[in-house]
Amino acid sequence: MFLEQFPVDGRQNGWIEVVCGSMFSGKTEELIRRIRRAQFANQKLLLFKPIVDDRYSEEAVVSHQGSSLKAIPVNDSAEILKIWKDEKVVAIDEAQFFDDGLVEVCNLLAKKGVRVVLAGLDMDYKGIPFGPMPKLLAIAEYVTKVHAICVSCGNLAQFSHRTAAETEQVLVGAIEKYKPLCRACFNTIVY
Repeated sequence: MFLEQFPVDGRQNGWIEVVCGSMFSGKTEELIRRIRRAQFANQKLLLFKPIVDDRYSEEAVVSHQGSSLKAIPVNDSAEILKIWKDEKVVAIDEAQFFDDGLVEVCNLLAKKGVRVVLAGLDMDYKGIPFGPMPKLLAIAEYVTKVHAICVSCGNLAQFSHRTAAETEQVLVGAIEKYKPLCRACFNTIVY
């Protein structure tokens, strides 16, 4: 799809990093930490977010802890390539909300020598792999799975239990609509 537009010479040294986990596990906080390190090293970078995620800000990536960085909101993965010039770091928050074309975009950028850093939910509220995340996890050189704390028992949580009544897969929200649960507590829920 995009590969013909961006020839690759094969001598580049890019890679893909994915930070995944449940809601409230620190994914965005970790993404921001990695971006700030790249900024400190004066690396040219771009930070993207899906336009659908406007919880805290329309033009910034914001963690639940309040850390934030200016970001470029996009409708789909194709817009990333339209905006990218030659930045050596491309970061993407809430990767689960993107279309499946994100996998090809990330592969292409890595082939062009770009460090691609993504953060996103690996599972939806039913515990089902979410959006392009399974494929991104498969192609990434580096995968970091972070965990929240189960609000029911205190164990490590890897599930994002939805407390709101809506049943569509994509429902943007925070603590008012979700709570982190461990496997044992999550298994008591019937969807």
